[in-house]
Amino acid sequence: MGNRFPARDRFADGAQFIDGRLRPGTSGRTHAVVDPATGDELLTYEMAGAADVDAAVAAALAAYPGWAGATPGERSDALHRFAAVLAERATEFAAAESLQCGKPIKLSTEFDVPGTVDNAAFFAGAARHLEGASAGEYSGDHTSYVRREPIGVVGSIAPWNYPLQMAAWKILPAVAAGNTIVLKPSELTPFTSLMFAQAAREAGIPDGVINIVNGAGADAGERLVGHPDVVMTSFTGSTAVGKRVAEIATATVKRLHLELGGKAPFLVFDDADLDAAVQGAVAGSLINTGQDCTAATRAYVQRPLYDAFVSAVAALMETVRLGDPFAPSTDMGPLISHAHRDRVAGIVDRARGYARVVTGGAAPDGAGLADGAYYRPTLVVDAAQDSEIVQSEIFGPVLVVLPFDSDDEGIRLANDTPYGLAASVWSRDVYRTGRATREMKAGCVWVNDHIPIISEMPHGGYKASGYGKDMSAYSFEEYTQVKHVMYDNTAVARKGWHRTIFGDRL
Repeated sequence: MGNRFPARDRFADGAQFIDGRLRPGTSGRTHAVVDPATGDELLTYEMAGAADVDAAVAAALAAYPGWAGATPGERSDALHRFAAVLAERATEFAAAESLQCGKPIKLSTEFDVPGTVDNAAFFAGAARHLEGASAGEYSGDHTSYVRREPIGVVGSIAPWNYPLQMAAWKILPAVAAGNTIVLKPSELTPFTSLMFAQAAREAGIPDGVINIVNGAGADAGERLVGHPDVVMTSFTGSTAVGKRVAEIATATVKRLHLELGGKAPFLVFDDADLDAAVQGAVAGSLINTGQDCTAATRAYVQRPLYDAFVSAVAALMETVRLGDPFAPSTDMGPLISHAHRDRVAGIVDRARGYARVVTGGAAPDGAGLADGAYYRPTLVVDAAQDSEIVQSEIFGPVLVVLPFDSDDEGIRLANDTPYGLAASVWSRDVYRTGRATREMKAGCVWVNDHIPIISEMPHGGYKASGYGKDMSAYSFEEYTQVKHVMYDNTAVARKGWHRTIFGDRL
């Protein structure tokens, strides 16, 4: 398994993209990007520090008046060109994403890249539809209308599990609304975020509108969130880190959008199509090696279907092919790192003391996989509802299955974690599914499917999964300021309400 993307050549000038060009970081620290499938070093780069963040924010601040002052049509045209450039480079983006993340090339090619292109195309159209309320004489003597304006320089932080898509989710609505942005991706996966910014420049988006800083969270991330010229922060990552981001942002009274952890329930009623539920559970729990905040992690199965569901899921998991991410036949790649693989394994190993591992629960011993951060698809049963493996976010290819009896119990158990990002319900009964979609506390509830996302619909959570929305027109609520403008229509100098301050009734 060799280097399928020439990272050293592509980023020889550095892994910071500031004011339209690549440059090295100045923190004095370096980071090695490692191929999680082989353990091979792909690129060592100079990380960003406070000075680099300051330079990126300054570039964004300088570019803001021109970009904010562009017409919606001009921004839309630029984003349409951007979508076209992304589509032209689809193969290169897919290779870079699979190399740095270890995800199967078929996932990068058929999910990550086309989803990003579609997102760019959606926001190219949405840029023309930033509308406020229509004008009206709500007081009788005045005409009121609402302006929707960009807010300024955005500082965003994205995770390592979907670097390309997360770059798109953070950057596109911000710039479509007329803002400029500094994005800090995970230092583990810098390639496609940098390529995304380069493609934007090639499409004619002005220098400084999109800037990328790659550095550690404690250095570059905290400096970005706390920067006085950054007016809004969007963060996707763990709930624990999200709390720290909120502390820093609150100190400077920034607008804040948080998309945090998840522990998605997969609720199967006894009238569900069993085969569909089994197929959906395996796909929904193993996508991106389970490193997905919306992945199916807790399957609650009504008791009449429970045994058959467990048996069929175990059998299907055992057919999943682990291997070289660039092999077309590979179904599942490695986890992002050996450290993360060991964390996932630790949770499963501790669960053996109170639950049963039906299949998986170990690193594979197949040829060619020993050097990678691989872990077999894992199915766990007989765990208690309050156990670690049921309550904590694992972020790996692990599905826990628990039985339930009544519909009331199933919905109660599905809601019984701190998280509320996504959920699914499986049934042929429209009334059962309707009740579940109303009562399940999650930002997205799928019916008889699990995982699909579309650009036109919002993504965001309840409870400890955060607040605010990525994607869709709803995301503009995060990136725009609503202003009420009110015109007097009377041309009268002395208003009737003035008497409450001075003088008598006229």
